[in-house]
Amino acid sequence: MEFELKTIEHMIYLIRGQKVMIDSDLAKLYKVETKRLNEQVRRNTDRFPEDFMFQLNAEEYEFLKSQIATSKDGRGGKQKLPLVFTENGVAMLSSVLNSKEAIRVNISIMRIFTRLRSFHMLEKDVARKIGEIKNDTNRMFKVVFERLDDLESERPVLPQKRRKIGLRVK
Repeated sequence: MEFELKTIEHMIYLIRGQKVMIDSDLAKLYKVETKRLNEQVRRNTDRFPEDFMFQLNAEEYEFLKSQIATSKDGRGGKQKLPLVFTENGVAMLSSVLNSKEAIRVNISIMRIFTRLRSFHMLEKDVARKIGEIKNDTNRMFKVVFERLDDLESERPVLPQKRRKIGLRVK
């Protein structure tokens, strides 16, 4: 079964400020059981430092379960808290899951991470430009209001007591 890039993109979550993928989603993509994927990771722990992979805590897992459909506790669901892999961790998985399928899937995942990174950079650039426009606009309004204040102070002072214009009615 061929996975579309959109399908993989929806498997990427933001946890602890990092874009990560869950072990069970990766296992589906690699067409292996989650426990087999995790076995390979445990056999090669030196390849997965904390910035490549970490285990979710209970609070993070509960939040994640509310975001995605997962089985209920006590009905064949996860017995352990899931592992999540950062972009570097996913890249490292291809070295411990040595199959053509793993390499093919990894290439797709890396392309998505790269695309997400470029969107993030574009978003930052747009935000910076909007900030510049706001600053320019604020400066222009300041100049306009200063000029209006100058015009107000230049206005001739009219005498307080003026003769009324019009007909006098008795």
